[in-house]
Amino acid sequence: MFGEDSLVKQHKERADYVFYIIIFSFSIIISRLWFLQIFRGDEFYQYSLENILRKEVIRSSRGLIFDRNNKVLVRNLTRFDVIIIPQYLKDKKKTISRLSKIINISKKDIYKTLKKYRSLASFRPVVLKKNLTRKEVAIIETENFKLPGVSIRPFKSRHYPKVEIGAHLLGYISEISREQLPKYQKRDGTTYSQGDMIGQSGVEKSFDKYLRGESGYEYVQVDAFGRKKRGGLQKILGRIDDKEQTPGYHVRLTLDEKLQEVAYKALEGKVGAAVALNVENGEILAMVSRPSFDPKQFSIGLTKDYWRSLIENENNPLRNKAIQEHYAPGSTFKTITAIAALEEGLIDENTTINCKGSFRLGRRVYHCWKRGGHGKVNVYKSIKESCDVFYYKIAMNLDIDVLGHYANLFGFGYKSGIDLRRETSGLIPSKAWKKKKTGQPWIKGETLSCAIGQSFILSTPLQLARAYMAIANKGKIYKPQIVRDIFTNNGNIIKHFKPKLTNEIEISEKTLAIVKESLYKAVNERGGTAFWHKGKGITMSGKTGTSQVISFSKDQIYSKCEKKEFKFRHHGVFAAYAPFKNPKIAVAVIVEHGCHGSSAASPVAEKIISKYMNDYYPELIIKKVKKVKIFKKIEKVKKVKM
Repeated sequence: MFGEDSLVKQHKERADYVFYIIIFSFSIIISRLWFLQIFRGDEFYQYSLENILRKEVIRSSRGLIFDRNNKVLVRNLTRFDVIIIPQYLKDKKKTISRLSKIINISKKDIYKTLKKYRSLASFRPVVLKKNLTRKEVAIIETENFKLPGVSIRPFKSRHYPKVEIGAHLLGYISEISREQLPKYQKRDGTTYSQGDMIGQSGVEKSFDKYLRGESGYEYVQVDAFGRKKRGGLQKILGRIDDKEQTPGYHVRLTLDEKLQEVAYKALEGKVGAAVALNVENGEILAMVSRPSFDPKQFSIGLTKDYWRSLIENENNPLRNKAIQEHYAPGSTFKTITAIAALEEGLIDENTTINCKGSFRLGRRVYHCWKRGGHGKVNVYKSIKESCDVFYYKIAMNLDIDVLGHYANLFGFGYKSGIDLRRETSGLIPSKAWKKKKTGQPWIKGETLSCAIGQSFILSTPLQLARAYMAIANKGKIYKPQIVRDIFTNNGNIIKHFKPKLTNEIEISEKTLAIVKESLYKAVNERGGTAFWHKGKGITMSGKTGTSQVISFSKDQIYSKCEKKEFKFRHHGVFAAYAPFKNPKIAVAVIVEHGCHGSSAASPVAEKIISKYMNDYYPELIIKKVKKVKIFKKIEKVKKVKM
């Protein structure tokens, strides 16, 4: 019929359009199904499981820390935290209101905490309070059915049996911060995530990759309110696998627990630090800084009051004064000046000067600590009685860069390399350094002050101990060692640390003999600055020092230090080693505002050395002190006048 072909053609075109639309629509549906079920199938499958299964992280057991004699210095204790999983908070207002009363935290603070972590997935647990009491745990467990989304999570926190003793060296752990997380995400070949506990200072930080282990996880069946249920559903779902946690390795230090405790108690009521080194290999036997802090508080969660007490303390309890603070070494540095002068031929053992109590250079008068002077002084007496004028006269002929060279040889002016963070380098000045720093040339008067360990000279207690260690062992400079071994639960050694010799100082035996005899006299002969704290039978050798805080006028110099305002009093310094003939231990002590090395610092060193010698080398202690000749005769040379 006329026109039917045109009508059929018209309907066919419409049918084709409908067909294409249907095909396109089905393509979209099939693509979407493929995207949801194939491309993101595992992801959505995981989400669906969240309704019946909950993934719970099993934190790894952190490795223990032992002293050199296998005594536990840091262990783990189980604590309990209360957590909320926002996904299961059905009646948020009612649940938070009740929980607030149980754990004694305001509702406002709970909402604030939840808001802080709202960027995390709703099924991620949020810790509301750490270290719950037994009573709080019991109430929450009893009322679990009334608190949907709330549960108790056991957690292994750090326990430090000796509390503050050694806190700076051992360090502390705390939860990784949001600022740290991006930097730590793939650190040391392991993955870090929110909620992980990491070492933040000391050994805990430096050896965190060994101590922390690797966390695991398990899936538990829960009801609609997030409460655990007994059932085997997670076993039926073969696609869900639990992962066991891997415990961390244990660390054995070079530290001696008893010696550490003696050093800590010896500094009771003082502000300062003490370091003890093994003369033969550079092992750290003790390292104490006071005031200290309780590292456990960081592990369980700091309170505002405790944190405020730390940061508002003007004595900086969080700083390890043994390596992070530097001081003028005072007269303990005269030993280095004497070595430089002897090696450069400026003096010998027969050189003498007449100390009248002062020395004039241009318009300025440089005073000796002893107002009336020391009279006729040679190198032995200059160290024994700590004569300043002797070193002022040496400095007139000693270039500051030459003095700096010898100081550098003994480890001053640069970091020791100890495996602890934030070590300071101290300072040994030079002409170039001053020119760059101030734009001014070096002047001779500055050398005079540096020669007695004042002015620009700065040293940490660790550097001072290492320098005297080198004097004791004939010039060997070791990297200070704090860890001996890293090992597993079975006792298998993963890594063993050997002593590292970083430098051998080339100094004549004659120079060392003169200096060592002088240091012996300073402690063991009447008139020596440390004579009254020589210890019983340990033949200690050492040097006292006074580290000036500010400069004083002539009248103020000779006024009694103890009568000055506390913050203006000098620091007391002492460095020593023992025994004289066969040295085993070197010690350096700084007591801030202690006035004198002889009265404030040397008693601390005496207790440390006596304890070590009695515990490890009792056979080297002289039971009955007799006046015996212990020095070899030093060859006489021509007398040099100064």
